[in-house]
Amino acid sequence: MIALVQRTAMIRRSVLRTILLFALAAVLPSGLAPLHAQERPSADFARFVADLRAEAGRRGIRPATFDAALEGVTPDRSVIALTERQSEFVKPIWDYLAGGIGGGRIERGQRLIATHAAAIAAVEKRFGVDRGVIFGIWGMETSYGAVTGDKDVIRSLVSLAFVGFRGDFFRNELMSALEILDRGEAGRAALKGSWAGAMGQTQFMPSNFRTYAVDGDGDGRRDIWTNIPDAFASTANYLRGHGWQPGLPWGMEVVLPQGFDHRLRSAGFADWARRGVRRADGRPLPSAGEARLFYPAGATGPIFLVTANYDVIKRYNASDAYALAVAHLGDRIKGGGPIRAEWPKDEPQLGQAERVEVQKRLASLGYDVGEPDGRIGSRTREALRDFQEKRGHLPDGWPTPKMLQALRAAR
Repeated sequence: MIALVQRTAMIRRSVLRTILLFALAAVLPSGLAPLHAQERPSADFARFVADLRAEAGRRGIRPATFDAALEGVTPDRSVIALTERQSEFVKPIWDYLAGGIGGGRIERGQRLIATHAAAIAAVEKRFGVDRGVIFGIWGMETSYGAVTGDKDVIRSLVSLAFVGFRGDFFRNELMSALEILDRGEAGRAALKGSWAGAMGQTQFMPSNFRTYAVDGDGDGRRDIWTNIPDAFASTANYLRGHGWQPGLPWGMEVVLPQGFDHRLRSAGFADWARRGVRRADGRPLPSAGEARLFYPAGATGPIFLVTANYDVIKRYNASDAYALAVAHLGDRIKGGGPIRAEWPKDEPQLGQAERVEVQKRLASLGYDVGEPDGRIGSRTREALRDFQEKRGHLPDGWPTPKMLQALRAAR
């Protein structure tokens, strides 16, 4: 889901739960299943919809479009639970990857990339985006179009906007969805998707549809719901628009030499090769381009060199687990092998409360890790690497019980 996780990670889950429960309590009778159209909304919700109608008018959305889209819509309480389910930040990365590329997803992707060979080749030529990454996103987001979401996008966006989840973000997404309807680019019934309003084969938010959706097959329409060439081209256009560099790989698994200086972080591929870093699959490193070391599970697990294109994948979803799953799935679809190093599954792992403590203690030492939420993202990893380097530990950015003890002792 495009950039959504990156935006939501800044909000305390506990505060979010409180806001949602209290706000929805005003409109949802206790003990009932999710509200349906025939149930009467509260006066607060009615005023909210009236305010939305005025804003839509100021944006040039026709009143008839607004009224047809919002007729009978009431808040959906199921978003309360769904806002908390972000497995890419909660599961161990090896479990997330296993789920992401398992279940026949590689084999199905290989069949589909052959079926759609002409369409994906045209998109790759037009935008310069690796076909494997496009297929990785397609597979991860909707299992190649099989699971695009059955939520009413308008109702989901109204519900999240009403309770103020993530400020004005969902209110603006609702306006973008209404503009899609007003321009006739989709019918009301077609706007089905995820709980957060992501739609189509590769799960575009409405604002991203407006900006990045393109006609991939020349039929004069932008259809990310049922037209696979359009979905390919729109996804590629999104990635290219966020800085994708044609010809640069996303990265690769590597093996470090004995005695390697882990303080090194970023260098050109040629420099990494001179330092004895080699690809795990035995192929040579690229001759051009920059990359940095990435330890998704610490120095005892698989280690990768990742490039700026890996960061572009994270613009789709800010989770390292997601980006690595997309990239690895794409490689496997194109015939690449599995990750070769073993994951440190038997090593002790920190629980949620301990991960929050790691972030709080890093923040107390002056590091910017964002809101402590227990989700170990790039800012937390880089802060921990800096702490480890300054305190004489191997700087891999991996939060272990030993590192938590070191943070507790730090002054």
